[in-house]
Amino acid sequence: MAATHAVVWQTAAVVANEPLTPTIRRIVLTMSQPLKVAAGAHLDVRVRIAGELDRRSYSIVDASDDGETVAVSVLHSVATRGGAPAMHALAVGDEIEVTQPIVDFPLRIGAPSYVLLAGGIGITAILGMARRLRSVAADYRVVYVGRSRSELAYLKELVAEHGDRLELHIGDEGSSLSVPELVGSVGAKTELYMCGPIRLMDAVRRSWGDQGLSAPNLRFETFGNSGWHEAQEFTVRIPATGLETVVKPGETMLEALEAAGADMMYDCKKGECGLCEVRVRSLEGSIDHRDVFYSERQKDATSKMCCCVSRVVPTQAGGSALVEIEAS
Repeated sequence: MAATHAVVWQTAAVVANEPLTPTIRRIVLTMSQPLKVAAGAHLDVRVRIAGELDRRSYSIVDASDDGETVAVSVLHSVATRGGAPAMHALAVGDEIEVTQPIVDFPLRIGAPSYVLLAGGIGITAILGMARRLRSVAADYRVVYVGRSRSELAYLKELVAEHGDRLELHIGDEGSSLSVPELVGSVGAKTELYMCGPIRLMDAVRRSWGDQGLSAPNLRFETFGNSGWHEAQEFTVRIPATGLETVVKPGETMLEALEAAGADMMYDCKKGECGLCEVRVRSLEGSIDHRDVFYSERQKDATSKMCCCVSRVVPTQAGGSALVEIEAS
């Protein structure tokens, strides 16, 4: 069962759906119940996947002053769980159900300086923050990381709006980011906001702790579809109930368990809150922890996992993987 919040749903109409890169589309919506949008806000969207309505979250990239028009940008990756194809297929005039803007990743105005770090599609959460900091003449810089220039959405806008405050690290151009150097350049009172893949986020969190920087000054949002290993099929079993099901590469353990009839607790579905934690009774394979809830020490253990994002992978190529759990 999902945790409940006072979320207001409304209808939104699609007014544009245009490509930004080969894999990212910008979708513009008009809201039936407009609300002013704060930097760092996102929308939850009801999309139809395999004939059934499901819920996905997308950062609001920009919005009109009154919030009547909002834009999100959606990446179609190999790790998609069905939301991206459904969003990419929307046509002008289509109507969908969305929430009012939700702020789980707020920008605090008033710090001496800021670093905004975006990895790939994580720029969708960072772009509005950069514009807000520019508008108040804050001391900030934007660090944008990607594999290739063609994959960097909103690059022209960032260059035009932020100039030499923008720092690019592009893998195939030989300018990959050194996380220790980045964190080492951060002042003791600087606030760093980041959004991107788990590997990047984990590296920053480790380096942040190693350098003794203030934990409250590191703020982040993640998306739970990236991990240390490619998503592979594995089996999950709950011995107490006799339930057993296969988790396919394109679905999460949480989704597979619910589809098999298990009554699960969850909330964020992004590996941030820990409500979906399950205890591991036995394991054949290894856990690919994709959450940002556990500490590094906790991730070294194999006694528990966040089933909304984390997976089990075989220890040998071509092998099988199985986990027996007790649901919390």
